[in-house]
Amino acid sequence: MTIRAVYRAIAIPGAEPPYDRASLKVFYPACYGDTEEERNTGVIPAESERAPFPVVILLPGINVGPESYGWLTKGLAEHGVVAVTFTLVAEEMPGYISLTPGLAIPALLPDNYAKSPSATAVGPILEDLAHMNKTGVLAGCLDLGRIVLGGHSAGGTVALLNARPDWFRGICGAFSYGAHTAAAAAMGYPQDSFFGTPTEVPTLLMGGTRDGCIAGSAGRYGDGQASPTERVERTFDEAMVDNRADCALALIEGANHFSMAYPADESTGRPFIDMDTTAPDEAIRELLLSLIRGFISGYVRNDAAARHQLQQTLESKHPLIARGELRPGIDN
Repeated sequence: MTIRAVYRAIAIPGAEPPYDRASLKVFYPACYGDTEEERNTGVIPAESERAPFPVVILLPGINVGPESYGWLTKGLAEHGVVAVTFTLVAEEMPGYISLTPGLAIPALLPDNYAKSPSATAVGPILEDLAHMNKTGVLAGCLDLGRIVLGGHSAGGTVALLNARPDWFRGICGAFSYGAHTAAAAAMGYPQDSFFGTPTEVPTLLMGGTRDGCIAGSAGRYGDGQASPTERVERTFDEAMVDNRADCALALIEGANHFSMAYPADESTGRPFIDMDTTAPDEAIRELLLSLIRGFISGYVRNDAAARHQLQQTLESKHPLIARGELRPGIDN
């Protein structure tokens, strides 16, 4: 299958220049026709026979470039999913300029939480997707009623906290890797507390048993255990306990915080506090892609067989899954 991508530029409303722009890279299944126009422009039509495609918006970790998620977005496009990565630079905390998933910190403060989105880029990306669905190479090819928020690290937390269809029309699922919803004590929350999560869409949480970044950041949230998985598990066990939609958990044996980011870029971010992986990196990525594809097939495409297979993978002692669980929503 041919996988192609187009670049886009969007404005971030309310952001101060020069941090009021983001660039997108939108991956899609393509059908090369070897036409003169294709050869001259490099623009290849979408594989329209399989359209409309569900869409994944992938929110990055802090200072993790979108190229590190190319293996995942291409793998999703091969599965008939349009996948969006983006680059947004911001000064979200005074003096700290970074590549970011787009985080409105004031919306997370105790008096404000759950009243408005904390994701600054999602709304503008959705607006641009609607424009792309009207004109250009992806016109008529996007299913804007089937949109998934996915994310890694801080981007995963943003996805978990903002997967609300009442805020963002079309959101029907969320997934995260190396993320949790513990609330930072410095923001005024009691130690060892968690943000509650939205309750309406199916959600897949994934983490690694060798996540040194989560373990090394334990002090932000109180005096809890410096564990690679404890806060991911408590997000599933406590913060998401009231979810009306199905929730799944997969802890990957031997995976670390940056197992989702490939190729590795040690020039930015905090890879120096991560642990070494103890399982083959390629096998870890294959499992992550399989879990995300199965989640999308099962819950976005409403494929009962895929849901059953996902449950089997999670609960049948897969050699790379240290803990796997699929919990039905409370309305199911």
